[in-house]
Parts: sequence; structure tokens; C-alpha cells
Amino acid sequence: MRENRDRWIALSVLCMGSLMIVLDTTIVNVALPSIRSDLHFSQTSLAWIVNGYMLSFGGFLLLGGRLGDLYGPRRLFLAGISLFSLASLTCGVASTQVMLISARFVQGFGGAIVSAVSLSLMMGLFTEPGDRAKAMGMFGFVAAGGGSLGVLLGGVLTDLLSWHWIFLVNVPIGIAVCVASLRVLPGDRRERGTGRLDVAGAVTVTAALMLAVYAFANASQAGWTSVQTLGLLGSAAVLLATFVVVEARSEQPLMPLRLLRLGNLSTANIIGVLWTAAMFAWFFLSALYLQLVLGYRPLDVGLAFLPANLIMGAFSLGLSAKLVMRYGVKAPLCGGLVLASLGLLLLARAPVGGSFVRDVLPSMILLGFGAGLALNPVLLAAMGDVEPSEAGLASGIVNTSFMMGGALGLAILASIAASRTHSLLASGASHVGALTGGYHAAFLIGAGFAVAAAVIGAVRLRNPSMAAAPAVPADPGFAEA
Repeated sequence: MRENRDRWIALSVLCMGSLMIVLDTTIVNVALPSIRSDLHFSQTSLAWIVNGYMLSFGGFLLLGGRLGDLYGPRRLFLAGISLFSLASLTCGVASTQVMLISARFVQGFGGAIVSAVSLSLMMGLFTEPGDRAKAMGMFGFVAAGGGSLGVLLGGVLTDLLSWHWIFLVNVPIGIAVCVASLRVLPGDRRERGTGRLDVAGAVTVTAALMLAVYAFANASQAGWTSVQTLGLLGSAAVLLATFVVVEARSEQPLMPLRLLRLGNLSTANIIGVLWTAAMFAWFFLSALYLQLVLGYRPLDVGLAFLPANLIMGAFSLGLSAKLVMRYGVKAPLCGGLVLASLGLLLLARAPVGGSFVRDVLPSMILLGFGAGLALNPVLLAAMGDVEPSEAGLASGIVNTSFMMGGALGLAILASIAASRTHSLLASGASHVGALTGGYHAAFLIGAGFAVAAAVIGAVRLRNPSMAAAPAVPADPGFAEA
């Protein structure tokens, strides 16, 4: 049927838009030395290229999801892609530090909107349990594999062209996604939320999330007990408490507090925080191990992640959906988290003079299986009990949990790695040996995060009925603007 074919074409458009957003969280890391040299960044100001994107992305996820519920997810998706593409063009032609950092903030805002409404659009496209599981698997692969693909693509573009192209490459892709979206994404015909935007709630939660992300991202440099870190986290906590009070009293809240009482949604968000923290241990710290200890070039690092990406791709093409349909969400989720923890434990024994085949490849294979198994179920569990009119908000909540888990996990693990490295250096270890010891400590903690997530999933998660997925009205107007 043409309608069924159009749904899958629409999914590919959503995945392409989401891939742009995921790529930009990592593609810039490889190019930072070139950007620093070209635009004369200091080491401190250079961090704002990454932090600026993280701050606006993490801060506006909830607001972006709610705007999608109020004004239509398709309209917000198009707006987000357009804004992201324009900001990418500005980044690509940037000639000053202020211009580049400002454009990265705008990029993050556009990316937050796209990420917050993509899941909502996908849930509306696929209402049959089997198709929804397959679609979620493909969407999950983009989320899980896009980060390592960003390292590979960043290395290729920076080596062959220049750092400008890691941003400029988004422009033609963004234009193509916008044009395709107008043709294949369903119009915003289903019933949308009514009423006004909760401005007080939007301001307090956005400010709280931005302060928390900034505190986490800079904690390893400033110190966890520094006035800056404690002050920012305290301010974020006060704003978050204010947000809860505002939502409890608001007639039209940004985030109805009853959503937090949905067992699977709240459990999936806790799992998401721990899961993303563990994945950041794998992705960022293993990339540092490969570069700083084994001496890999940026392109080599990207290729090292290729086996995991291929395995995740195999799951996304149907294997994950079959497992979910047969066993529910709990068994694949917990099994994947256990495999991921084993992969991190293997990395925790990788030596200074390690080889890829013996010391890196086995962990990459286990982590590929772990990510491929776990991500689809956690997304299905989070979105399965949500009403259609609040799907965008639920998507924003899930993405916020992932973002906060990544920021918090990376800050904690980087701090642990640095502390262990300094301790080993003080005891007389070589620089490379001390770095390796620091990474080992972080990998062990990351494995602990994955195990904790598996235990929480086994105890608290329930298998939603796959025979009767939540009824999200399908829109018949696929080819209409």
C-alpha cells in the first residue's frame, strides 16, 4: 500500500533530521584543534563550542516538546530543522569566536526542537505494535550510532577539507529534509493541545536545566565542591523546585505532574540517565584511550567504532523489533544493559600497549549488542503509556533524561579518570600508564551504571501490552502539505 510505503519514507526523513542533530554532538570534537588554531581560541573559551550547544540543547528540550503538542509536531519539526540549518551555515562561515559560539547556541535550540518532536511524529505514524517496534529500532540506531559516526565523519571532513565543512555539510542535508518533510510528513491534523503556553513553567525549567548542564559539564575543571559548581547546582535545584510549584498550581501546566506517576515513563527516565552515563563512558573515554594511549588518528578512532555500528544497524533493521514482540521490553532491555556492562569491564583491563583485535574489538562487539538490544525497549517503555496529545512532551522528557544523564555521567567519569590519573602520576607512574589507569577507573564506574540500570529495569519496569499500543490517530494526508 502506498500509505504504508509513505510511512516508512516519512520515518527515513525523521531519522535523517535526527541524525543531523546527533552528529553535531560529536562531529565537532575532532575538529577542535583546527578551530582553536584558526580562530585563536584559548583552552577555556574553546570549551564553549561544545558547552554552548549542550546548554541550549538540554535546556530547551521540554519546551520544544510542549510547543509541538500545542502547535503541531510537523510545524515544529520544520521550524527546528530550518533553524538548525541556518545556524550550521553561520557556524561554517564563522570568522570570529563570538560568531561561532553564538551560532552553536542557536544550533542547540533548533536541535532541541527537532529531538523533542521527532518521537511524537513517529508514534503518530506507526500505531501497530510490530511496525512501531521496527520504527523505534531504526530511530534508536540513529540515536545510538550517530555519535560514533560523527567522529568518523568529522575526521574525514577535517582531514580532507577543513573544519568549516563539519558544519556546512548540514546545510544541503537540512534543505533536503525540509523539502521531503513537506511532501511526506503528515500534516498537523490530529487534535492538538489547547490553551496558552505556561511561560512561568517554561522559564523556570529551561533555566534550571541550563544551569545544571553547565555545572555538570564544567565540574571536572572547576571541582565538584567548588563555589561555582555547588552554587550552580543549588540554583538549579531552587529553580526546579519552583517549577514543580508552578506546575502544581497552573491550570495549563507545561508538564502535568501526573505524567511522573506513569510507572514505565518514570522508570524509563531513570534507566535513561544511567544508561546514557554508561554509554558516555564507552564513547568518549574509549575514544580518548584510542587516541592518547594507543596513538590512533581521528579517522582510525571512527573506524574502531564501526563494528559496534554495524551490529546496532542489524538490530535496527528488524532483530530488535522481533525480540520486543516476543519477549516484551524488559528482557531485551536488561539483557542489553548486562552485555554493555561486560563490554565496559573488558575496556577496564585494556593495557597501555594494547592491540585492537585483542583488547578493543571484543568490547566493541559486546557494546554494539548491548546498545542494539537496550535502546529500542527503553524508548518503547517510555512512550507506550502516554496520551497522543502529550507525546511531544513525553519525548522531550525522555530526551532530557538522556541529555542530563550524558552530561552528568561525562562530568563524573571525567572527574574520576582525572583524579585517578593524578594519583598515579604522584606515585611515579608514567604519563601513559597514569592515563590508562584513570580510564580503567571510569570504565568500572560506567559498568556499574549499566548494572544499576539493569537492576532497576528488572524490578520496576512492566511489559506494556504489545497487542494494543496506545491509539495515536493516523493522519491520512501523507502527501499533502
